[in-house]
Amino acid sequence: MRYLCLIYRDEKAIEALSRLQFDALVREALAYDDALRASGHYLASGALQSVQTATTVRIRDGRTLATDGPFAETKEQLGGFVLIEARDLDEAIRVASKIPPARLGCVEVRPIREPPSSRSPTPRPRP
Repeated sequence: MRYLCLIYRDEKAIEALSRLQFDALVREALAYDDALRASGHYLASGALQSVQTATTVRIRDGRTLATDGPFAETKEQLGGFVLIEARDLDEAIRVASKIPPARLGCVEVRPIREPPSSRSPTPRPRP
């Protein structure tokens, strides 16, 4: 089953790291990605730019509204993700618990909703 590991961290904690500490954290995260690839768990990952670069988009009454900044002011911000393959939630939690940036925040583990394989779209009758 696929799980999305959403990595939340306090951007101020990241900014407080020295260059050496930050570089070590990045190296550790990349090495963990390599370990996940080797174990067959890795599907994809990505780090996000600062929350200050975010744009929130809403559709209301057929109009698109774009607002600079994040949806909500929170202490921890979404900083990246790792998409993994795991047997079950317990294994996904074990994998997520070793994601290095989690030490500066948390990792939310969510199963990916798989489309129903037994149902195919029913064609609509033509008028």
